[in-house]
Order: sequence, then C-alpha cells, then structure tokens
Amino acid sequence: MYSFSTCWNSNRHTDGREMLLEIRDLGFEYAELSHGIRLSLVPGILEAVDAGEIKISTLHNFCPLPMGITHAAPNIYEFSADRERDQELAVRHTLKTLDFAARVKAQLVVLHFGSMDLKDYMGKLEDMLARGEKNSPKYLKLCAEAAKKRETQKVKPFARAIANLKRFLPEAEKRNLRLGIECREALQELPVESDFPYLFYEAGSPAVGYWHDTGHAQIKENLGFLNHTAHLASLADHLAGFHIHDVQFPTRDHCAPGTGMINFKALAPYVKPHHLKVFEFSPSMTGEFVKPGIEHIKNLWGE
Repeated sequence: MYSFSTCWNSNRHTDGREMLLEIRDLGFEYAELSHGIRLSLVPGILEAVDAGEIKISTLHNFCPLPMGITHAAPNIYEFSADRERDQELAVRHTLKTLDFAARVKAQLVVLHFGSMDLKDYMGKLEDMLARGEKNSPKYLKLCAEAAKKRETQKVKPFARAIANLKRFLPEAEKRNLRLGIECREALQELPVESDFPYLFYEAGSPAVGYWHDTGHAQIKENLGFLNHTAHLASLADHLAGFHIHDVQFPTRDHCAPGTGMINFKALAPYVKPHHLKVFEFSPSMTGEFVKPGIEHIKNLWGE
C-alpha cells in the first residue's frame, strides 16, 4: 500500500475535503493525516472519508492538533517528560488521536517517543558535517562524547515513555490499531537506535511496531551513528511501515526520492507488500518534483 502524507499540503488548505482531494488527484487511494491537522480541517476530512472519496492509512500523533495549536507540533507533549502534567497531556491527546484514527478507519498511528536532556551535539555535528570535517579528530571525539552521554541520559526518560505507552496501548488494541514507533533524526530523541528491541519486548504486544523513516535514518548515518540498511534489516521483524523521503547532504530531508543520497534500492529487500508506505514530502516541494519522486520509488520497490 502506498499513501501520501498531508504534511505536504495541510498548511495550504482551509477545507479538509479539498486537502484530501488534492492527494487523491495525485493518484492515491490512501492518505496519511499528519501532525499538522488543525481542528478546522476535521469536518471536511470526515466528509471526504464518509463519501468514500479517499481512505486513511495512518495518523501521525497528535492528530488533530490540540485546541489552540495551529501548526505542526508532534513534540509539544512528550511521554518522556519530567513533569507529570506534560505526560498526562501527551497520553490524553494520544487517546484523542486513537479515537480519531478509529473514526476514519486508519490502520496505524505513528508516534514520536520522547527525548532526553542532551546539550546541542546535533547542531555542532551538523555544522562540522557541512564543513567537510566528518573524519576529523574533533568530530570523532564529539561523536564519542555524544554517544556516551546518550547512554547515561536516556535511562529515566525512556522508562517514563515505556510506562506511558503501557497506559494507552490497551486502548489501541481495543480499537484494532497498531502503533508505529518512529526512528528520529535528532540525537536527543528516543528511542536510541539500539533500544528498539527492548522497547518491543517491554511492550509485549504485536500492536507495537517499528516505523522506519528513510530520511531520519539517513541523517543518523550521515552523522555516523548507524548504518541505514543494516539498521532497517535488524528491525525487519517488527517493521510496520515507512515514511519515504530523500536527504540532500548533510541533513536536508523531506526531499523527493531520487534527488538526494538515499540508496532506496538497498532498502528494497526489506519492503514487503503488507507494509504501509507513506510519502512524506516537504510543504515547500513544488509539484514538478512530486510525481517523479513517487515514480522513482515505485520503479525500485514495485507498484
């Protein structure tokens, strides 16, 4: 199944039906409702879905946005937060997303899992990458320092995030929804790459799967923290689906496939017909790049 995310066009529309019809007119039977869905778009979304004009594959937490929030804000509340109030809000709005997902007959909800307190290694490493300093002693030392710091700083926030997952997981199961825990590009975000197997063990439910974001994984490879293809292969048994976009070196993501550096052919052996495959393009991408990007993937991964 191929689907197309509303992150590309939700900010350009005031009517949810028109937003979804634009995606349908690109040739898609399915759309993902991303984390920029304002409450004002919901009536039109329901009209389009109820009329059978398009189907919804997935939602990206939080969807719709919390009242008063009018821009994409997937990290506004975190399961890993120090403050119990923020954890409660994260769980509450996730439950609302699950309700909306069930209403539009989606199959899965994509989740960000939280973050840890980590000083700005990401920005420093990105700057050094852009200057061509990846193999310098200073870069390698900073990577090692960041990796060590991640291991010490992740423990408590990761435990909080798992505890909160267990609070709303039964509600997902009750609604016959899967939860896709997304790999993230920022070093401070959870889970740390090696912790996905432990997360799935702790969840103890087939309703919790791995959501592979091609752009995020490539950025982590560019930074030197994983091998993109090997990482995907290691989690293939838990793989639920993909966000598909390309990366232009060093860290510009949400580009059209074929215009960046990702070796999508190397990923193809791990792509199965039952996986949800969602194109997630930048709102700034013009129409001339959209269809060639889609065709690039279909030529490599199949229709």
